[in-house]
Formats: sequence, C-alpha cells, structure tokens
Amino acid sequence: MIAAEGLTKVFGGREQEFLAVDALDLEVDEGEVFGFLGPNGAGKTTTVRMLATLVGASSGRAWVNGIQIGAGRDAEIRARIGILTESPGLYERLSAEHNLRIFAELYGCADPAGQVEKYLRLLGLWERRDDPAGTFSKGMKQKLAIARALVHEPAVVFLDEPTSGLDPEASKNVCDFVETLRGQGRTIFLCTHNLDEAERLCDRVGVFQQRLIAVDSPDALRRQLFGRQTVVQLAPDSPVLDPQRLAELLPGIEPATVVAGDEQNGVQLIFTVRQPHAENPEIVRALVGCGARIEAVTEVHHSLEDVYLSLIRDGAAQEGVR
Repeated sequence: MIAAEGLTKVFGGREQEFLAVDALDLEVDEGEVFGFLGPNGAGKTTTVRMLATLVGASSGRAWVNGIQIGAGRDAEIRARIGILTESPGLYERLSAEHNLRIFAELYGCADPAGQVEKYLRLLGLWERRDDPAGTFSKGMKQKLAIARALVHEPAVVFLDEPTSGLDPEASKNVCDFVETLRGQGRTIFLCTHNLDEAERLCDRVGVFQQRLIAVDSPDALRRQLFGRQTVVQLAPDSPVLDPQRLAELLPGIEPATVVAGDEQNGVQLIFTVRQPHAENPEIVRALVGCGARIEAVTEVHHSLEDVYLSLIRDGAAQEGVR
C-alpha cells in the first residue's frame, strides 16, 4: 500500500546542503496502522510530504496505493489519500459544514452533503456545524481537520501529530476515532511524539532520524533490545543463593542479576528468560528447593519509550562513528 526504495530528500544548494531524509526503504501493508517515530527535525514531516506528493524527492522511488510518486500521476495520488498536517489551516470565518463541503466537492464526492454530515456526526461536531471554525477549541479544530482528511473516504491516511497540543480528553477522543478507522481497514501512516499513543494504536512502528533505525511491532522491538526478564522478589529474611550456584541449578537460563535489598525489602533476582511460562516455574522450584522465601514473581515490562530512547541513542552513536 505504501512503499519506498532509497527515498531521499536534500534541501539547499551544493554549498549548504541539508539531508532531511536519507535513503528510506520501507513497506507499509494495506490496513496497517504504522507509527513513524522520531525527534523534532528527524525528517518525519518531510517524508509524509514526499509520500503525499506535496514536495518532490531528490532521489529514490516510492509508491502509494500502487501508484509511483513523481511519475506523472501525482494528482491521482492526492485524490486518493487523506492527510492531516501538523498545522491544519482551516477557513476560520466559514462554518464547520462549509469547510467540509468545499473539500467534499473538490474531491468529487457523489453525495457531498451526506459525507459532510456523516463525519461531523462521527466526530461529535454536528451540533456546531453552523459555527465558524475560528470559534472552535484546538481539539475541535483538530477533529474538523481529521474530518476534512476523511470526507472522500481515502484508503490511505497520513496523520502528522494528530494529538499535538491537545488536552488529555481531546487526545483520547482523537485516538478513539483513529481506532475506529483501524477497524475499517484503512492504511494509516501516523507520525507522533506520543509513545503511549503509538503503542496503543500501531501494528508496527519505525524509529527514524534522517534514516530508518528500526522497524517492527513494539513487542518485537522490546524482545530484540531487552529480551524478557523475570524478577523474583525475596523476603527480607530469605537466604540468597550465589549467582554461580543458581546457574548450576538452572542450566539454559541466564544467571541472575542480584539487586540488593534492605530491612523492608528483600533481595531481587532478575533472570533473562526466553519462555517465561515454561521457565518461571523452574526458577521458582529451584529457589524454593534451596530454602528461599519468595514474595512475588513478575516480568519486567519495558515501555515503548525505553525502546525508542535506546534506539535513538544507538542511532546517534553509530552516526558519530560514521
């Protein structure tokens, strides 16, 4: 549905060039919600603008909905996609209904009035349809801009920071609506700084800083970077086995890291495991057999933020070596 091969964008002239996007290779499947994550200035918006045929690529190729960008059919691509830019730019003196009606007609919708009503109702704006867009809160403006991106029922939707600057309630409303789009089988390319939002909504994420650092599902990236870890909390008065002894008792399981406790909290033993459901009972059995008193057994959960920060740091380090 979306594909890129060596997609590159350089701004400026020969004397002062700025590489915004460096040889991007990427595939996004039909019906997938793909999160594009990266710091400010990483080139995310430039990538979206190239894929949406709003700016030309310096080199490389890309396809959206089976059509190659920059090959004479860019107007057709723009007609088939929806895009929400970070600064949506509404006609603030016009009513919400009039704003949408303009775009429904520009996109050639068969029933412009029906499509406008459909999306104003879906986004909870129907009762305010006659009010000028300039009187709306930021959250309401964002919802109106999302309606504008969807009024022609595009199969591919680009959302650039859809919850940026919104309060928690407005952010939740926008995320809930994105989830409904996901259920409709649309392909969604989501640029966001909100990592909780990305974890909730995205099938896969790509971590990007001028170049693509890593792509996979959040769970797969967690496993690749951190493995899976089981934490065994011992009682304060429990005997503690030497890590070497634990390694002998538990062949095939990485020896435990020992985190010292105090009078209120006993020692923690952290094991790296491959299959927690199979290996955790073996760990507990070995510890209890040696007289350990166990208070709790939990799994370490690394957030998408942990994954993101680790990848960005590693990417920056590798860039410094190049």
